[in-house]
Amino acid sequence: MINKTITFDTFVRGLIGVLIAIGVIYLLHYLSGVLLPFFVAWLLAYLLYPIVKFVQFKMHVKNRALSIVITLVFVLAVITGIIYLIIPPMIEQFEKLGQLASGYLHKQTEIDNFPAAIQEWIQANYISIEEFFKSRDFTDVLEKVMPQIFNVVGQTASVIVSIVGSFITLLYMFFILLDYEHLNSSWIKIFPKRSRPFWQGVANDVEQAMNNYMRGQGLVALIMGILFCIGFTIIDFPMAIGLGIMIGIMDLVPYLHSLALIPTVFLALLKAADTGQNFWVILISALAVFLIVQVIIDFVVTPKVMGSAMGLNPAILLLSLSVWGALLGFIGLIIALPLTTLIIAYYQRYVTKDHDSQGGD
Repeated sequence: MINKTITFDTFVRGLIGVLIAIGVIYLLHYLSGVLLPFFVAWLLAYLLYPIVKFVQFKMHVKNRALSIVITLVFVLAVITGIIYLIIPPMIEQFEKLGQLASGYLHKQTEIDNFPAAIQEWIQANYISIEEFFKSRDFTDVLEKVMPQIFNVVGQTASVIVSIVGSFITLLYMFFILLDYEHLNSSWIKIFPKRSRPFWQGVANDVEQAMNNYMRGQGLVALIMGILFCIGFTIIDFPMAIGLGIMIGIMDLVPYLHSLALIPTVFLALLKAADTGQNFWVILISALAVFLIVQVIIDFVVTPKVMGSAMGLNPAILLLSLSVWGALLGFIGLIIALPLTTLIIAYYQRYVTKDHDSQGGD
């Protein structure tokens, strides 16, 4: 190992580099509201570019704009198909839950017509209800509820702003895809000519790592979704296909599919109420599917698919999502992967020189 003497000049350059990095992070956080649509658009463009390129060059659609439109229509059709597989069965399950709840209430109260019973109760207690609305208690409740109502109105306005932002994001994405090759090759010009080869090498490492991760994690999520569909079908679980697809989509972010345990418990309870089977038997069967699929994914699929080429352990990815999310909010979640791979690539090239030694081998 070669010991390098840290001179005053090296120290000052390092300090300036750290200050610049802190300044960039602060600036990104300050401008997060403005930059968020652009970063989302760039991420979507990065994901859709291979399809656009396939449509343009393999399907011989000469016009790039038309290729983008065809790609968006195709993606929208796929998303619509997935929603069709998930939402209608979920609505059906909620309707069944309503029927079960209505039957249970009828059995317990022996009331045939609930709306009529409610109307009769209101008529019988009209004076008491009127006194309540005029009482101080109702005024206090109203004073507590009104801020919440205004909060809901504010959130509705935020949703409208988000919809407008979505259109802006789509415009950003369209124009990025329209000139993707030029933008992807000309960014290097922001650096001085003498340092361009270094940054180009780092960028190539980042792109390779991201491509490996996207392909690998996408394949892992696909296999996981298929395994869950098969497992839930075998045990005759409600919404077997839809729930399996949803879990596969959630696994595009590692271990996020664990949140699917919540609807799984609900569906197990619903099946038990509908069929009369033991709830715990149904739930344990579903949890067994989770356990078996997770073991297959963790010990067979992930090592085979991701391999050593990725070099970014899922635990490191989750840590990077947490850190960058805490620093930059939602923008941090979007750019966590490229920033993390950028830092790793820079460290390997500039600090440990691992990339150079590997290239020499």
